[in-house]
Amino acid sequence: MKIVILDGYTENPGDLSWGPLEKFGEVTVYDRTSYEESPLIAERIGDAEIVIINKTPISKETLDKCPNVKLIAVLATGYNVVDYEYAKEKEIPVVNVPTYGTQIVGQYAVGLLLEICSHYGHHAQTVSEGRWEHNADWCYWDYPMIELYGKTAGVIGLGRIGQATAKILNSMEMKVLAYDAHQSEAGKQLAEYVELDELLARSDVIFLHCPLFPSTEGMINKENIAKMKDGVILINNSRGQLIVEQDLADALNCGKVYAAGLDVVSTEPIKGDNPLLKAKNCLITPHISWAAQASRQRIMDITAANLEAFISGHPVNVVNQ
Repeated sequence: MKIVILDGYTENPGDLSWGPLEKFGEVTVYDRTSYEESPLIAERIGDAEIVIINKTPISKETLDKCPNVKLIAVLATGYNVVDYEYAKEKEIPVVNVPTYGTQIVGQYAVGLLLEICSHYGHHAQTVSEGRWEHNADWCYWDYPMIELYGKTAGVIGLGRIGQATAKILNSMEMKVLAYDAHQSEAGKQLAEYVELDELLARSDVIFLHCPLFPSTEGMINKENIAKMKDGVILINNSRGQLIVEQDLADALNCGKVYAAGLDVVSTEPIKGDNPLLKAKNCLITPHISWAAQASRQRIMDITAANLEAFISGHPVNVVNQ
């Protein structure tokens, strides 16, 4: 079979092998194609039967130009870049990788919080610049040092990743609240389920671990921020569109929100006019929660398993059945 990978670089910048996929056919790999609708996408797909993407969009127009496509495989959990409903009409399964980075994304979320509380990078830099060597005192700090013990964390979305985060928070002896439309017994062992308004009102730190749905888009807005404690910390490494970015920037600049740790924004790569770039106490990293080599290897292995299952006639991880 002909297989084309349209944007393979972020999955494999050179430290992995495409070998697990090459056993299924002739593989053509492009590091990057386009993150916006472009004729180049269909041109590169050509007569390929399997299309593998990460963030390159696959639209109705592209599918109409590429009649040989039999499978679309996404190198990620999110699949909103694919017109999966139209693909369903054309009987093209869209498959994803639903569980590959649970632990690392939870780890990264707490890492953002710890950096906000202690500013490790900043203080290490001042030492490298000679400030400690020439300091009048035996220690110094430029930001308040925040102890998390005994504080309350609210996790919005207590699925796999939310639970991984909650386990770490429990080990730090924080009180953990959770809001989720679907409660589970596993979740009850890790957190106290409450309504959203109660979580917003009681939490010292709020983590966003929920999917992006019409009901969750823009849920962190000025109305809900007003319900939060003064000086709350917000962590988001889920989806940038969960936040109304101007509202969060305003809250950071006036001190209502003490700090935000974000690994995602509404438009990626980030635009220069994003109001969060100039907001106070806003830590932004470039959507890398998932990017540890171990988790990317799992993406490769699960994608290979997705291809094998499809070729055998029993597709798995199909999102548009």
